[in-house]
Amino acid sequence: MASVSAPTVSARPAAHHGWTRAVATVLTGLAVMVLVSALGLWAAGAADLPDGAFPRVVAATLVTAVGGSVELSGNAGALAQTRAGITVIPLSVTLAGALVTGAGFLRPLRHRAVASAGELAGWAARIAVLWLLVLIGLAFGARQTFAVDVGRGTLSDLTGLFDVAPKVGFTTDVPLTVLFGLLWLAGVLLLALLVAYGAPLPGRLLRFQESVRPAAHAVVTLLLAYVVVGLGIALITAATRGHAPETFALILLGLPNLAWLALTLGMGATWDGRVDGPFGLPMPHVLDAILRTPDASVLNLGSLTDRDGRWWWLLVVDAILLLAVAVRMAVRSPARIRPWQHAVHLAVALALTVLMICLTGRSSAHYGLSLLGIGDLGGGLSGELFLKPRLWQAVGLGALWGLVAGFLGGLLARPLHSRGEAKEP
Repeated sequence: MASVSAPTVSARPAAHHGWTRAVATVLTGLAVMVLVSALGLWAAGAADLPDGAFPRVVAATLVTAVGGSVELSGNAGALAQTRAGITVIPLSVTLAGALVTGAGFLRPLRHRAVASAGELAGWAARIAVLWLLVLIGLAFGARQTFAVDVGRGTLSDLTGLFDVAPKVGFTTDVPLTVLFGLLWLAGVLLLALLVAYGAPLPGRLLRFQESVRPAAHAVVTLLLAYVVVGLGIALITAATRGHAPETFALILLGLPNLAWLALTLGMGATWDGRVDGPFGLPMPHVLDAILRTPDASVLNLGSLTDRDGRWWWLLVVDAILLLAVAVRMAVRSPARIRPWQHAVHLAVALALTVLMICLTGRSSAHYGLSLLGIGDLGGGLSGELFLKPRLWQAVGLGALWGLVAGFLGGLLARPLHSRGEAKEP
């Protein structure tokens, strides 16, 4: 009887996650990312770009959303020079694509306890091959050049006289885009397996799920909770204070950038930054005011509360949400795991999460024009912004918060456990 039923069971997974389902997973994830980025760019005014550049800007946004490299280039003739650069990840687009792609990856694996490593690798490989084709198409499609309007006056006369009308454009580094895009996909699929309680694992890895899966699920829940809180605040701001297009552009392009920055600031982390010229940061006015100084400024809980004491609520929100996810993590773990073990698990998970936020949340941009060796012509044509974390301080604080919250969560969860083992989801 066993020899008859075994082939039937092993054949079902292949039928349920073949190439057709892989195509559906990739196309659905891509469609959601295109929709989110296009709506966000439209709200930001990018639909008015000349030369039908909007689709190429959308492609460039998708490239940066998956970790790809977009390079800015400038040209202003033989007597002039332009310099430009930008490094920013639109995490709203990244998050939307990750959630949809991860859900599509897990869907044919649901309702199963165990899956072989070969089966999981084969299913992931199908998605990766199709995703590779998408990355190549995006990399070659994200290329455009724009003429810079210098307005009227002396600068306009000089550029016309010397035929040095400045231009700026963007292109992609195809090999780096493919490399980082595939690494992004691998991270999404791996995280989906680690986080989802219903996802099957190879038999050899089942012993690790008691320590890894509840902690991974806890930090992902924390990140999503911050995005939801940020979304509520943004919608209230749009309804009460106006600036709806700018607010919706922020929501659709960079809401996690701001929400997860708030998470680290509430932990006590410090970011260094500066805003100069026409650039602006997608954040409340008080943050922009702190950073718009002649030299680099310090952004942390202290500098925020010096301007507005209400920013201490970041600390309170951090404490409440972290303790909530810590208790949930402990309740979903076996009852035999001790509080100090919960503390270690959450400390490692939260330290890695803060590291991810710091690496993906840093931003920088600059642009300048010089003519005949004279730099910074045109005033408003030159500018710079950057925002970068003090990395290891932030990671250390994340680990410390994880230790405290994990231990308290383990203690608070004890009365919630039934006898012996906790109920399995």
